Amino acid sequence: MRKYRRICCLLLCMAMLLTGCGQNITNEVVTKESDMDKIQIGMSFDSFVIERWQRDRDVFVSTAKELGADVNVQNANGDPEEQISQIEYFIEKKMDVIVIISIDSNLLKDVVQKAKNAGIKVIAYDRMINGAGVDLYISFDNEMVGTMMAQALVDAGLENGKVLMLCGPTTDNNVKYVDTGFRKVMDVNNVEIVDSMNADGWKAELAGSYIYDHMDRVKSVDGIMCGNDSIATQAIRALAEKRMAGKMIVVGQDADLEACQRIVEGTQLMTVYKPVEKLAQAAAEYAIKLANGDTISDAHTMDDEGKQIPYVFLKPIAVTRENIDNVIINSGYHLKEDVYLNIRQ
Repeated sequence: MRKYRRICCLLLCMAMLLTGCGQNITNEVVTKESDMDKIQIGMSFDSFVIERWQRDRDVFVSTAKELGADVNVQNANGDPEEQISQIEYFIEKKMDVIVIISIDSNLLKDVVQKAKNAGIKVIAYDRMINGAGVDLYISFDNEMVGTMMAQALVDAGLENGKVLMLCGPTTDNNVKYVDTGFRKVMDVNNVEIVDSMNADGWKAELAGSYIYDHMDRVKSVDGIMCGNDSIATQAIRALAEKRMAGKMIVVGQDADLEACQRIVEGTQLMTVYKPVEKLAQAAAEYAIKLANGDTISDAHTMDDEGKQIPYVFLKPIAVTRENIDNVIINSGYHLKEDVYLNIRQ
């Protein structure tokens, strides 16, 4: 794509020079050539309902622009068909790279293949797109996320106890990895998983409804695993109405501000912090490499339905009351006055 644009611009510039249109037009053509030669990246987000995606967007766009690329960001608002339409738009616009935070990986295989057939590189960002043969999958170690959640519960006294799992949607490929890591630790520590549910579309209110509708089951367990901090927010609000907030061990992930506030207040045990700035920055850098035709030499590989694809993963960090100042505040992820907003200093 970039080579095609460069050739077209060169031919246009030569034509203008041959017709003797003057210095001003020559400068204008050169400027247009420079603009068209920029790497073009299309980025389709699931939605911005989840707090962290706004951070990912801002860091990715900023890094890409510093490296000389233009980024077209689209928000699918949780609609898989809208996301497919956005990717088709990027194909039509001849993007060099398309970065996708997938809503439903099972529905994107054909349109991703269409992009690849058009010579466009495709990055699956944070969520794998199964069977699509993407050029790069970059995420966190999601099985470790589940392991960290489970270990926090065990360390808090859940061994030989009972737990509920309020998970994300099955259409999110990461959910199964988090589930695997969590269940392994539960099995080793003889913790009974009384029930599990999946919040379709990451609709956190579904977790709150589950708490209200299954209060007898909730009262029978010692802890609740929440697929992310938005789900934890709704679960803890429901628990608070039943005067159970702080009495029930709750864990989540993403280090949302509200979750960090709850950790210092004592109503949430832990969250898993994923340094999204590093992920977004790395993804932007890899996008530039792919656009330039460079190989990703420092990536691992993973099997995608019989095909090996490059896989880059970052390590998450378990955050509790003991290390929240060091991990969250000292890193600048959240301000101290915001985290401790409801705590008298």
